Amino acid sequence: MDPQTHLTFLTDLLSRIDKEKSPEAYILLYANIAHAKLLYGDLDGTKADMDEAWKILDSVESVESSVNAAYYGVAADYYKTLDDGASLGKADYAPYYRNSLLYLACVDPATDMTAEDRLGRAHDLGLSALMGDTIYNFGELLMHPILDALDGTNYEWIKKLLSTFNEGSIGKFEALAPLLPQEPIFQENYPFLRQKICLIESVFKRSADNRNMSFKTIAEETRLPTDEVEHLMMKALSLKLIQGSMDQVSQKAQITWVQPRVLSRPQIGDLAKKLDSWVNKLNAVEQRIIGEVEVSEVSA
Repeated sequence: MDPQTHLTFLTDLLSRIDKEKSPEAYILLYANIAHAKLLYGDLDGTKADMDEAWKILDSVESVESSVNAAYYGVAADYYKTLDDGASLGKADYAPYYRNSLLYLACVDPATDMTAEDRLGRAHDLGLSALMGDTIYNFGELLMHPILDALDGTNYEWIKKLLSTFNEGSIGKFEALAPLLPQEPIFQENYPFLRQKICLIESVFKRSADNRNMSFKTIAEETRLPTDEVEHLMMKALSLKLIQGSMDQVSQKAQITWVQPRVLSRPQIGDLAKKLDSWVNKLNAVEQRIIGEVEVSEVSA
């Protein structure tokens, strides 16, 4: 059945559904109509039907996973189509990324998706996460089993690149840079990717007790010229990755808050070590105070 015939059939079926009595069926049909319009190339119609489906979906307390999957699936496909058409900028990778993860939360990739679909979804998620101008947290994606579809394929290096960004390791990023031409969009946007990992390096890797930094220190850690550090910090502030202040005269930055992130297992392990160290320091302080009290009592 061609998309137009399919669309006519679904539209006729929709007219027979009572929206109040059967909201799930109504949402499901609207999502399928939106998908048919997407296949037919009607992007404006797709968006209008997505918006209508969302109004109903947002108004009901709960629906079947398959209904959510239908909506988030077509929403992800819509934003992917826009990005493939090069009609939008990097900031628009975020809606695909968000809707695609929500879609995966409603299905079982192992049984509901073919191996080819899993590979395509993993590839597109990795690309959107790296290219998204507002995406700086990779922990949720890295822990998702969908990325296992990249193992043993020509795209396995994208999984390594995601891990590298999550670590904020500029050295590892530069080591993987020769592979970027395999994805032309990465090669074309190399300056953006390098600035992105510099932001992660300078912001998220810093411990809570070490957030007063000189521009020189940031430049050394990020391998950037000192005169580019101010712009880097301003972007971090504008993206709300951090809160704090900059002193342009003394060439220093003070970070008072860092955007929370989903931590990977290795990062959780590092956090556990920091907590152990903190507990040990507290115990040492406690023992010192007890010792001082005992000495004071003996002297008295």
